[in-house]
Amino acid sequence: MRVGEQSTDPIDQVLGEVPMPAPLTPEDVRLAVRAIVVHAAEEWPAGPKCRNDGATYPCRLHRWGRRVLLAHGLNDRQVDALIRHGNPFVHVPFPFTATGPARPDGPGPQPARGPVERGASPVRGPAARVTPSGVRPVAHAGSGRPVAAPAIAPRWPRAS
Repeated sequence: MRVGEQSTDPIDQVLGEVPMPAPLTPEDVRLAVRAIVVHAAEEWPAGPKCRNDGATYPCRLHRWGRRVLLAHGLNDRQVDALIRHGNPFVHVPFPFTATGPARPDGPGPQPARGPVERGASPVRGPAARVTPSGVRPVAHAGSGRPVAAPAIAPRWPRAS
């Protein structure tokens, strides 16, 4: 059965198609990637079946995920590449354009990151936080990041 055809599965006939979300959100895109990877095809003697629920391929969630990703701007080849990749947690930029993630302010010039010496590569990554001398950085409650040990604690050699 092709992706655009009407399904003959009794569950599909009773429940119908999963509705598309009105405005696509990053969470919808993440769930769609997970749906197409988890509900991929698996070959059986009777024909392809959904790897997750055993329904005829493509099942309702696979069709929904494909529709969401196509509406998000991916083409069929990119969706098939996501399925072949096999990682349900792969990141698809939001909003998506053919040349990469779209910037909300448009394709203007990039802000300068500071002076770059001749022959040196520009600094990448987040900017460092500056704290006054004598003040220990404090982890905020709920940040989810581990707090580094104080600088005076001994550093034991690694077991290798």
